[in-house]
Amino acid sequence: MDLFTYNEEEAQPRAKLLADRMRPQTIDEYIGQRDVVGPGKLLRRAIEGDQVSSILLYGPPGCGKTTLAHIISKRTQGDFVKLNAVDATVKDVRAVIDQAKITKSMYGRKTILFLDEVHRFNASRQDALLPAVEQGIIVFIGATTENPFHYVNGALLSRSTLFQLEALTREDALEAMRRALADPERGLGFMKLRVAEEALQHIASMAGGDIRRALNALELAAVTTPSQPDGTVDVTLEVAEESIRKPTVRADESTQYDVLSAFHKSVRGSSDAALFWFLYAVEKLGMDPMTFLRRLIVACSEDIGLANPQAMVQAVTAMDAYHKIGWPEAKYNIAQAILFAVESPKSNAAAVAIGNVMSTIESIGSADVPLHLRDTHYSGAERLGHVGYQYPHDYPNHYVKQDYLPERIANKKFYKATQQGMEDKIRQNQERRK
Repeated sequence: MDLFTYNEEEAQPRAKLLADRMRPQTIDEYIGQRDVVGPGKLLRRAIEGDQVSSILLYGPPGCGKTTLAHIISKRTQGDFVKLNAVDATVKDVRAVIDQAKITKSMYGRKTILFLDEVHRFNASRQDALLPAVEQGIIVFIGATTENPFHYVNGALLSRSTLFQLEALTREDALEAMRRALADPERGLGFMKLRVAEEALQHIASMAGGDIRRALNALELAAVTTPSQPDGTVDVTLEVAEESIRKPTVRADESTQYDVLSAFHKSVRGSSDAALFWFLYAVEKLGMDPMTFLRRLIVACSEDIGLANPQAMVQAVTAMDAYHKIGWPEAKYNIAQAILFAVESPKSNAAAVAIGNVMSTIESIGSADVPLHLRDTHYSGAERLGHVGYQYPHDYPNHYVKQDYLPERIANKKFYKATQQGMEDKIRQNQERRK
């Protein structure tokens, strides 16, 4: 457990990294997230009025969750305690709650508990928070990079207001760097810097919206570049290129689920997007190609089905190729299977039929096999009445009308073929059988 103890008067500003020195101290200094903390927005009003209730801040790393908590800590008249779920225990949480009870009863002062990386808290540790949150003993602020609906206790989630923060943009990084260049106290304004516009643009682009990364690169460029005789330091594009390298792409679990979802949805409608999400995930995020091959095989039945049965053949063959020749060579086989699937006629009739059957199974409970369909490979079957089965191959067109379902649902129709691709022939065959 520790308190936010940052004190501008006591700290030695230039002993800290630029990103730490430039951390916003007020909501007016906060960069980005205008939909959440812009003028007149709910969270901004709550922060300005010191009326923050229990909240969850959800967003990718570097989007400003911890900074928002820091601003709240500077604004509140209550006690502000920070715990990190990586190393905090139930004992730590209870210690905060016990102290909060004393503070509230003796001084009438509230306690705000900021729990960073709350998704790292298991269910039992999250449960320890619930009574204190419900009774108003603490105001809970949680921060997570993972989807809270997957990782946060439902009861705790229902008692908190969820704010989703978006990844910051290159424009946000540019704004932060320009502020730092103009600030002589906390920033780099005390130096005689001449920074080329293309240098700033390059750093902003390479930082990918990560303000900390952008400011650290700018500071590195400024302090390592030799000065001119007059003391001026020129930060050129070449210097900027040396100060920051290839952007870091983050792939937490939620991001991987989102990319896989985007891939599957793209298989239903866009070759370009399906191929993009597959290669982006494997080449940039480091995801396993098998994850996408499994999803592709599922999609070939769920979304294509009998409209083009060859789509599954292509997908399974691509999986076999991947096992035999590996990556990156197999990317051509997998790409071929993806494109074949996307460009195939689509039908979800198989998926609908499965849903219809499952719904019926739930509604009828048990089902008795009709006597004429029961096993007859033993003596005495006829005496039990297991007779009457008609062998379809003995009839014209190898079909004979008879009941195959349990008597209670004999007339149920689960599978309805569409007019898509090869499935249209099945539909015509169903019509002929009628």
